[in-house]
Amino acid sequence: MITRRATLAGLAAGLTLPAFAKEPPSDISMAQDFDEMWETLAERYCYFGEKTTDWAAVRRVYRPLALAAPDWDAFALVMRGALGEVYDTHTNIRTAPDGTPRMPPFDLIVARAPDGVRVTAVQTDSAASAAGIAIGDIVTAVDGRSVDVAIRDAALRCLSRADPEADAFVINSVVAGGRSTPRRMTVRRDGAVRDLSLPLKQRDAVAEVSHRRLDNGIGLIAIRGFSDDAAIAAFDLGLAELRDAPALIVDVRDNGGGDTAVARPIMGRFITETRPYARMRRRAGAGLSAAWTEVVEPRGPFTYERPVVVLCNRWSGSMAEGFPMGMRGLGRARIVGTPMMRLGAAVFPLRLDRSGLELQYSAEPVYDVNDRPRWLLEPDVAVPDGADILAAGIAEARRLIAAR
Repeated sequence: MITRRATLAGLAAGLTLPAFAKEPPSDISMAQDFDEMWETLAERYCYFGEKTTDWAAVRRVYRPLALAAPDWDAFALVMRGALGEVYDTHTNIRTAPDGTPRMPPFDLIVARAPDGVRVTAVQTDSAASAAGIAIGDIVTAVDGRSVDVAIRDAALRCLSRADPEADAFVINSVVAGGRSTPRRMTVRRDGAVRDLSLPLKQRDAVAEVSHRRLDNGIGLIAIRGFSDDAAIAAFDLGLAELRDAPALIVDVRDNGGGDTAVARPIMGRFITETRPYARMRRRAGAGLSAAWTEVVEPRGPFTYERPVVVLCNRWSGSMAEGFPMGMRGLGRARIVGTPMMRLGAAVFPLRLDRSGLELQYSAEPVYDVNDRPRWLLEPDVAVPDGADILAAGIAEARRLIAAR
């Protein structure tokens, strides 16, 4: 018999969760919320054809755990486990309590290597970078537990067969730690072992949109998010001041995405006629619907027609992947940087009324104008992890200027 204590022991994997709950949950309300989540994704989640997830097994495994949860925070932990079975960072709990395992990537990316779990990328201005973690380090322990044990405990339970993408999701979940929770890591570099503390780090405040002229006259506009309508006016201001620049670099590194209603008007400053920038589908029965085309309309008092480069990195996600893809599809930009987060779909929200949990799930896969999936998007100019992406972007902009 599954006990409530066993539920936490099996799922928390060493994380300490708060025991507070607003009111005692009931098995009936937990069952209703779990069933609503499971049935919604069964009907509408768009990537089952790309995954090895056995969604029926998710119900068999996680529904009893949900009913055994002693409080709503423990219930949220079970739901995180169930959603994690699709190993899709875009499908998650928006309002998860502190301590719930983060969706990867957080501030570093790791991959399996012959000598262990190796760091392949570190986000700038992060707890990982502040602790001195660097590309090439081997992670041997997280929060006092062997990384091999932590990976074993975090393994997905409902796959019909192994998938390297699922394995990557699990090992990066382990190093991401718990939501709003400090981490401890042990890393090895050149034979030397270091125990590191990674406290919570408040990122330096930066403007949503900023602009400047580089020493070579090339314009640079950095966009850190597409969530706020004010970004459109801020971009317009920057573009007006950089109107005479021989080339423009648009920087969407470390941009977590946002709304197409913000990104499209920005794209509209670079075209003179309505043009397609993406194609989309959604679930239709067991498969996907026919594609429809999304377009961008020209906008603004003038069109910037000189060369454009878009910078991206491993932490460019969602609409910050759709923007460079769209600019390339419009024939208006070259993409320079690393591969991005590979969040390939528009998401739909889902609020579970009994628990109040707010979820989101991938619902409408996005493709470029040539019908290539966004989650397979690669830059035109690939920059190695840890190398200077801005310098590579400037070099590409200069090449485009010379080629005009």
